[in-house]
Amino acid sequence: MTSVIDLTHPLVPGSVPACQGHPCYSATPCLSLADGGLANVHALALGTHTGTHIDAPYHFFEDGTPVDRLDLSVLTAAPAVVADLRGKDSHQRIVWEDLADAVEEVKRHGARVLLLCTGWSRHWNTPTYPRHPFLDADAARWLLELGVRVLGLDMMSPDKVTADEECADVHRVVLGSGGIIVENLTSLDVLLDRGWKRVLVSLLPLSLAGCDGSPIRAVAWEGAEQP
Repeated sequence: MTSVIDLTHPLVPGSVPACQGHPCYSATPCLSLADGGLANVHALALGTHTGTHIDAPYHFFEDGTPVDRLDLSVLTAAPAVVADLRGKDSHQRIVWEDLADAVEEVKRHGARVLLLCTGWSRHWNTPTYPRHPFLDADAARWLLELGVRVLGLDMMSPDKVTADEECADVHRVVLGSGGIIVENLTSLDVLLDRGWKRVLVSLLPLSLAGCDGSPIRAVAWEGAEQP
């Protein structure tokens, strides 16, 4: 039986980090079997960037593709390369040289999904979580030139986030080129530790008409090696 790794943080009320200005997650029962209701039903309050989620180009560009019109072929059973960046520290820049091994794998397999594993998901819902490493904008640009279309990461942003400002250079590079960003992944280290030769991922958003992003259920499994 295929082993499927869940790359998604659970949504737990009161325990989901949110960027400034974004709604906090809540799940409130509106019907309850215990109270005599016909069924259990919850009302959800969340944003398009709650928890593990996807950024569509429309997130930063008025003429960008909204989330309901993304090309699902690059998000469904898609071959992925995982870059091991677990040595990076808080607010440390990820440069092109750090990606050398992953770049060779992208070239070898023609992968269109690159996942950045910093190990930062271990800080989920702590004050340390926003102090993650960040990707160099030029490195992001060169990844796109290689054919990478989806950039996933176990951090809240590929850009530098501080108490004073939130940069968006990488967002503009990737989304401005029609690429896709997936944020707040978890368990990417499991994929590295298992040593899978061919990683497949599904990163599917809700079909939210005209929206800039969506929470997702991200999963990965080992695909058969190709000759």
